[in-house]
Amino acid sequence: MKVLWVEDHEPVRDMLAIAADKAARSRVQVDLVTASTLMEAESRVRLERFDLVVLDLTLPDSFDGDMTIARMANMGKYRIGVVSGSEGRDQAVANARACGCNIAPEAISKASVPFNRFIQRPAAFEEFFLNMMIEPDAGSIAA
Repeated sequence: MKVLWVEDHEPVRDMLAIAADKAARSRVQVDLVTASTLMEAESRVRLERFDLVVLDLTLPDSFDGDMTIARMANMGKYRIGVVSGSEGRDQAVANARACGCNIAPEAISKASVPFNRFIQRPAAFEEFFLNMMIEPDAGSIAA
């Protein structure tokens, strides 16, 4: 699975890089790419194909969660997951779902993400992403 994680906090990107390295060494099927701004993310999706794009909703070049999701949703056919510290994350996801966006049904608080567990257990890293791909109503991986 190829994942783009858009995150502006460098310590989080560093932990993700370590987790991705551990996953690769354990032969877990996650190819992680990170971007620190919305513009960088848009450049990446123009050049590469992703299965999942994980978004922080407050980025240096995008402070409006609805707009951040809309810009990424209009750039390709991939699933979007929201992992953000933004208080408006749940409403932004609800708005995107109401518009028919291919987005995971629940936003995840960045504070609740077990980054250390991803480093210790690479399979948990992959499982985290797979859970974003599942549509609860259908019980199968979204297209």
